[in-house]
Amino acid sequence: MHDSLPAEPLSHGLKQRHLTMLGLGGVIGAGLFVGSGAGIAVAGPGIVVSYLIAGAIAMLVMRMLGEMSSAMPASGSFSVHAERALGRWAGFSVGWLYWFLLVVVLAVEATGAAKIANGWAPGVPQWAWVLIFMVVFTGANLAAVKNFGEFEFWFAALKIFAIVTFLVLGLLAIFGVLPDTSAVGLSNLTGQGGFLPAGWSGVVSGVLAVIFAFGGLEVVTIAAAESDDPARAVGRAVRSAVWRILFFYVGSMLVIVTLLPWTSMKPGQSPYVAVLDAIGIPYAGQIMNIVVFVALLSALNANLYGSSRMVFSLAERGEAPKSLLKVSGGGVPRRAVLASVAFGFISVLLNLKWPDSVFLYMLNAVGAVLLFVWALIAVSQLRLRRRIEREAPETLTLKMWAFPYLTWAALAAMAAVLVLMLFDDSARPQVLWSAGATAAVLLVAGVRELRTRRV
Repeated sequence: MHDSLPAEPLSHGLKQRHLTMLGLGGVIGAGLFVGSGAGIAVAGPGIVVSYLIAGAIAMLVMRMLGEMSSAMPASGSFSVHAERALGRWAGFSVGWLYWFLLVVVLAVEATGAAKIANGWAPGVPQWAWVLIFMVVFTGANLAAVKNFGEFEFWFAALKIFAIVTFLVLGLLAIFGVLPDTSAVGLSNLTGQGGFLPAGWSGVVSGVLAVIFAFGGLEVVTIAAAESDDPARAVGRAVRSAVWRILFFYVGSMLVIVTLLPWTSMKPGQSPYVAVLDAIGIPYAGQIMNIVVFVALLSALNANLYGSSRMVFSLAERGEAPKSLLKVSGGGVPRRAVLASVAFGFISVLLNLKWPDSVFLYMLNAVGAVLLFVWALIAVSQLRLRRRIEREAPETLTLKMWAFPYLTWAALAAMAAVLVLMLFDDSARPQVLWSAGATAAVLLVAGVRELRTRRV
């Protein structure tokens, strides 16, 4: 099983604490702090169930990824697994799709952070803030990998501190312990149409609204290849991340819908700010703005890192230009970083110039790609698990639960989400554009495969 795994030329500068925090912090972003408002607006208190369902799918995918990455650590993570399980076409397709997803989403994060910074310092134009962020994080990613690890460690620590503080304050307010608060009971969970005011269809709409907030978990398995003991490190990071994330997400949703009537939520406004305002925390809006700002910069940093390592891994396997393989003395793939940054810059410019046309099409083209990537991870795990059991069972240090039944259940759930998105007017363009982007990449992969067979 191991004989065909090349030694990773990248640095091994990431420590266990970096990986654990990356696993926890990588997924806590603006999608949770701001985007959850849209989910509450469609599902009411049932959003708790929506997060449980979406979180369960993400947990299963992480467990599958953890199993494969601890048995076969590689900087290309699931792209390498897909190639081993299904063939070159799969590794090529999933690698490039994920890279495209990261460099497009990067533009949303850079622009979002620039808008917040522009609000604090209106004298500095939005484009200048974008430039500052891109230069700073490009510098951090071009230097030693431990710099990236340190950035993410402290970013994640701040986000986790913010969520834990929010949960503690929320619980104290629910039980009427805080000054000027009285116990709220269950009236907000059962009033305004009950716990499921929009029925199960509302819960389903909530799943569609929140499932993509779990994207970003995958980066920890890419980063594991640059730690001292990849197999052990990824196992520990996946184990700790999965449960804590569910606790943070579901716990904070439960606090929000218990404290405030769900009808008071407005899409686009942070429900966290609404709760902090309601319990009398001064400057709640500004505090949350700082947390969202950090969350956006953290995601920007992680996406730059993840995209550079993915394109480097593709180059290693001959699926991207060989010129991207140059590694610095400190073990950093600098050309791969610069290539990803260049496309990130293009995405940002398109977002600033044509946010409602060109960039919107790009965003739609990656809208459902995460689900396609997750589905390929599940299919790869189905194929590879049997092979690992035959050839190197001792490497199975982290096993998928109830294999193969839960893997099939996760695949069925992802298929159901895609079908439901097709019937949802607002989500349909994402599925269609993403399917188009996926088909284009598969076509290129197929043509390459035919060419190599002829040679």
